[in-house]
Amino acid sequence: MPPRFAELFTPKLVTVLREGYSLAGFKADAVAGLTVAIVALPLSMAIAIASGVGPERGLYASIVGGLIVSALGGSRFQIGGPAGAFIVLVAATVMQYGVDGLITATLLSGLILMAIGFFRLGTFIKYIPYPVTVGFTSGIALIIFASQLKDLLGLTLSGTEPGPVVPKLEALAHALPTMSAAAVAVAGASIALIFALRKFRPHWPAFLIAVALAAVVTALLGLPVETIGTRFGGIPRALPAPHLPDLSPARVVEMLPSALSFALLGGIESLLSAVVADSMTGRRHRSNCELVAQGVANIASALFGGICVTGTIARTATNVRAGARGPVSGMLHALFLLAFMAVAAPLASYIPLSALAAVLAVVAWNMAEKHEFGVLLRASRGDAVVLLATFLLVVFRDLTEGILAGFGIGTLLFLHRMAQSVEVETGLPLVEEDRADSANGRDDYDAALSGDEGVAVYRISGAFFFGAAGAVGAALDRIGEHPRAHVIDLSAVPLVDSSAAASIAGFARRAERTGAAVFISGARTSVRHMLFAHGARPPQVRYRHTLEDAVAEARLGDKAED
Repeated sequence: MPPRFAELFTPKLVTVLREGYSLAGFKADAVAGLTVAIVALPLSMAIAIASGVGPERGLYASIVGGLIVSALGGSRFQIGGPAGAFIVLVAATVMQYGVDGLITATLLSGLILMAIGFFRLGTFIKYIPYPVTVGFTSGIALIIFASQLKDLLGLTLSGTEPGPVVPKLEALAHALPTMSAAAVAVAGASIALIFALRKFRPHWPAFLIAVALAAVVTALLGLPVETIGTRFGGIPRALPAPHLPDLSPARVVEMLPSALSFALLGGIESLLSAVVADSMTGRRHRSNCELVAQGVANIASALFGGICVTGTIARTATNVRAGARGPVSGMLHALFLLAFMAVAAPLASYIPLSALAAVLAVVAWNMAEKHEFGVLLRASRGDAVVLLATFLLVVFRDLTEGILAGFGIGTLLFLHRMAQSVEVETGLPLVEEDRADSANGRDDYDAALSGDEGVAVYRISGAFFFGAAGAVGAALDRIGEHPRAHVIDLSAVPLVDSSAAASIAGFARRAERTGAAVFISGARTSVRHMLFAHGARPPQVRYRHTLEDAVAEARLGDKAED
């Protein structure tokens, strides 16, 4: 019996509480939540700044969105908040439509994610090819690193920093004479400290320690570097009152493309993160329930002025490694962040932007799937094409274009491979390579292909779908026009789509005009129903359970109707 709607969308929090939630479990979740909050604090601000908004908006997203993702989600361990993958899209949206447009797009993306989840379309997101995910992740990593060069080097630009990579690099190159030695020193020391801590003290919060020490050193030595205080005037100590963004019809239509991009990327990122948590714990998430929670989280984040929320792979993995027992750890992580903001907001003004840029530079290095990129380049030409097309389009054109183009090319390659796996056992290849015409300008013709009179038997194997329908139909027509009977064995065909069924029906009609009978053997019930629907039915086509029965009747020349 299939699960009911309510069962599919019951949050994992409810499941954990039903199983019996103990004080020991709460203590473990509290430790994990505190650990994740310490990691999320500098990351949330750094991602927001890189996205072109104030650091407080990243904190709002982590607090409000993170609380809801854990409370309503379909994963036990998912940690929600702003993700580095969104920097490119968010920055482009802010540049074109302003912060108000971003908030509207974030709210709309939440509605779209909820719709995707409730219509149970989350399963299809899992079909995005692996080379596409590696390509767009590596592309995003490169763009994130490029976006941090200004603060890493302490450059001063004469105008607004361009968004596209090539113009950005050109503008930064022209601004190299303004490089700040103090900013470079702070950034370099922060990066070195982060890597050193990860190697020698892997359980210590490297990001927070590096940012805190950079702030202390900058304040004590009076280093001439830009800080959160000098650029943004600090961060508030509490959440703002919720308010609706502009949802006028004209604004909704204007922001819908950005919202769709946010929803697509958010869905992919959150489900990838949930899969990582599953692989680390042996649990299973409910993808559609997770997408609904992500949708609600984005709506709530927008109401409080936060940026896009999704499942965050690094923070989710940290949550698992810290010993979390369930979603309570994610909820506590959000509450700890709120407490940090209330207590330490004045201190955040001293944080150097070059230190936060160093944090994102390390994030970009970790995001770039360097090993996987190399493996896919060597794996096959098809995978390399999908990978490079996605990567190059993400870097030099647009993130959404890169994902869609990679998915499209990957789908075509999959269909081609599936079509090649379908065979017609007659001694002829189903898909022939191109060849040159003969010297006289005509295609070569092998008279042996005409076959002898009698009974022609063909066995089709593999999924018989539109990708192979044309080739199979051409093979059947080419094999022979003269036999008095054709026997097509479909016992090794698990499925037939409408294109394939139509090709069989068309072949049967052509055979009938030449006076030849057509027998189909071994067709499954679902295959037979599809063939019937497209006109391949008795008396034009006769169905038999076994190949032996069909061949025996064809040889007898039995013309009796079923």
